[in-house]
Amino acid sequence: MELINSAIYFIIVIGILVAIHEFGHFIAARLTGMRAEIFSIGMGKRLFGWNKVNGFTFGNLSDDIELGPNTDYRLAIFPIGGYVKISGMIDESFDTDFSSKQPLDYEFRSKNAVQKIFVLAAGVIMNIILAVTVFAGIAYFEGKSDIASTTIGKISEGSIAQEIGLKENDQIISVNGLQTASWSDFLDKITLKDFGNKLDIKVLRSDNQIVLTADGAKIIKQIAEKKPIGLSPGGLKIYIDDVAENSPAKSAGLLPGDTLLMLNDISISGMGTMQDNLKGKVHEKVFLQWKRGNEILSDSIVTNDKGMIGIKMGYGPIVITKYSLVESIAIGFEESYNSFLLLIKSLKQIFVGNLSFKETVGGPIMIMDMAGQQADRGLTSFLNFLALLSISLAFMNILPFPALDGGHIVFALIEGITKKEVPVKVKLAFQQGGVILLLIFMAFVLFNDVTRILK
Repeated sequence: MELINSAIYFIIVIGILVAIHEFGHFIAARLTGMRAEIFSIGMGKRLFGWNKVNGFTFGNLSDDIELGPNTDYRLAIFPIGGYVKISGMIDESFDTDFSSKQPLDYEFRSKNAVQKIFVLAAGVIMNIILAVTVFAGIAYFEGKSDIASTTIGKISEGSIAQEIGLKENDQIISVNGLQTASWSDFLDKITLKDFGNKLDIKVLRSDNQIVLTADGAKIIKQIAEKKPIGLSPGGLKIYIDDVAENSPAKSAGLLPGDTLLMLNDISISGMGTMQDNLKGKVHEKVFLQWKRGNEILSDSIVTNDKGMIGIKMGYGPIVITKYSLVESIAIGFEESYNSFLLLIKSLKQIFVGNLSFKETVGGPIMIMDMAGQQADRGLTSFLNFLALLSISLAFMNILPFPALDGGHIVFALIEGITKKEVPVKVKLAFQQGGVILLLIFMAFVLFNDVTRILK
């Protein structure tokens, strides 16, 4: 069932991204007077579709059907990618029948360089607009929830946080000279802000300010290998969000809203304190102290057969920031720009060897797995994932590589400068070579996905 759900979410994600991207090409072609013969979601054999000439049909269209200025809107068999076939343009179909005739006014090749580049870049523009809209929508409707604390709670033994020299109760002041305002702000600064670079972390420890040096590349490697950095926020109030029926906590009289203070004489200052100190304690008596209003309560509680007492925990202080529409749109652009920069920085770290290509670059199986995971975390996480993928798709397509939008733009620029059309044979050769290289790359990342799963 989990595999089926992941596959469904994968199709939804890819379907949205491809539809938005291809719609950009389609509407730009229409605005510049070009004919869009086919609008396809998916690649390969036509499963079904609709056009004004013969309506809704299954399978391939008959060769004798003349669509004229009409478009065939179709769904194809392979749910990876899509395309808009524009008259007079060499694309994935490798159609060159038009090359022996004079350019017609509705063909791609009859338009000027600015119009061509607009049509070619429109897919990327639409993907960026999608990302900005999603990020802005999340900011406007959800706002931003953040842990107000900048104090370190727990440091895991043998972790990179311990290697850096961070200790429990350290208060983070700044990273590379930039003040830290919250816990997520601190995490952003040691991971994304100075991606892979040397970090100077200033902390307040026992009324003394000290500076610790960290290797940003090591931190990035930990994250890429899905290993925890090994630290959690402290200085928090841990409260009870819910109490399970017929549980040890219910029998002891614990109520939602109670603030947890001590467990076996250990101060509960972080979310991990309870789990770490109850681990392995099955049917054992533990001493718990909590606060209700101004009253301090305590009792001995016997854990259940899972080593738990039956409570759901929350934590604070949480700062929730709401944004106006204008502020949200600005955040949408900022988040999209930051996502683009992160892609550039990630590629740089791969080239210098700090990140593994095998572990960092994923194909359809990895995307499917991540789509399912993000959907399980909720709509906001799923939409955030969609926006990040949209930026990735925009970035990939704008690269000046044969068969990608960026490769076509290079030819359009050459033709605009020289005022001559690049020979069809040259375009066709580059297109065919680019497609072959892309297929090899796709096969490689697919193999990468499979070996990652089997590992």
